[in-house]
Amino acid sequence: MSPTEWLLATQLQAPSKLVPADVAFAVLGLVVLLPALRRVRDRGAWRSVGLRAAVAAGSAVAALVVCWVCSDVLNLFGVALSLVTRMWVAVAAAALGLAITGIVQGGRGRRVLAAVLVPAALLVPALGVNVEFAKYPTLGTVVQSNPYPALDLTATPAATLPAVGEVRTVDVPGTRSGFPARPAVVYLPPAALVRDPAPLPVVLAFSGQPGAPSDMFTAGQMGTVLDAYAAAHHGRAPIVVSVDQLSAPGLNTMCVDSRLGKAATYVTEDVPRWLTAHLPVTTDRRAWGLVGFSQGATCAMQFVTGAPDRFGAALAISSELQPIDQNPRHSADQAFGGSVAAWKRAAPIAQMRANGLNGDTLWLTAGSADEEFSANARTLGAAARKAGATTTIAFAPRSGHDWNTVQWSLRAELPHEADTLFGALR
Repeated sequence: MSPTEWLLATQLQAPSKLVPADVAFAVLGLVVLLPALRRVRDRGAWRSVGLRAAVAAGSAVAALVVCWVCSDVLNLFGVALSLVTRMWVAVAAAALGLAITGIVQGGRGRRVLAAVLVPAALLVPALGVNVEFAKYPTLGTVVQSNPYPALDLTATPAATLPAVGEVRTVDVPGTRSGFPARPAVVYLPPAALVRDPAPLPVVLAFSGQPGAPSDMFTAGQMGTVLDAYAAAHHGRAPIVVSVDQLSAPGLNTMCVDSRLGKAATYVTEDVPRWLTAHLPVTTDRRAWGLVGFSQGATCAMQFVTGAPDRFGAALAISSELQPIDQNPRHSADQAFGGSVAAWKRAAPIAQMRANGLNGDTLWLTAGSADEEFSANARTLGAAARKAGATTTIAFAPRSGHDWNTVQWSLRAELPHEADTLFGALR
């Protein structure tokens, strides 16, 4: 392994790295805050300590107010910030306030340490927030949006069954839709890599928004789950394609055809046509499934409820109740021609009532600490049962609206979805 590869493989959530960083950060902050040993009995030195502490505390309070306004009042993020995230934001603000005051007040030694505290105040809390959201497992996932090589459709088949599958990047053109999708990420199980493979089930996966197709494999660690499933089933697992339903990281297409792009046509027509032409996938749509997180979960629910004959199963992780961008009025204006009624008809529950779900199987999950999306899972699950679907509702212990919930949900429920899809082939 080269030095660059070693650096990119650095684990960002390992306690062996985080605990020393946290301890060093705390010690550095205390050294900047407290007086020098030679001035411990100097009242003036302690007055300076009081000022530094007051600035740090005031900065923390101000940061918490900003979090409250942005998250709870304006709802800029679409989900409420967790207590842990707010704590780390407050810690970062306090450390920055302390550092600035230390630079202004201190002698040469304190100023040097306070200057070092500035980047530490940004880095260490960022690592803490990353543990909370589990978005970036390694340094490589921070600097590389998609670490997977391109799929070679002309590659020579494996002579023997490989031990693990392959994760590759592939362009799936929007032939009919014209949708400007970013490259998809595909998982090919060992059974798909040999000569003359038998047709396999398909799972279309969708990241959240903002996001990218590779997120389901980097942050979600889906490949690990699929390799474990394949190892237990003689190399057989579904072919999984993480599809771009957004076209840009922050663009919410709401997974419909609109002036934002024909996302629905791309996912339901262009992608299946390309897959059946180029990969060993079954044409039996009962063995086609969906999985998504957050906005991607809402899309999965829209697709399975809008066209239940095209998909046999779906795993929705932290789904919304309806496609939403800020609020109903803005959503209608963006993607439904200004019609709130059309926006309401696109909601999964409305489509369940219109189309039914007889024979489909759904898994609805959320983080147990994520009250809003846990309630959504219960509501969607109850409506799905009424519509005739076999439904499971489950909650990731002690996690919120984050990739920890995704990882838990994939480990717990994706194998069951795979079993269901393989069962449809028999």
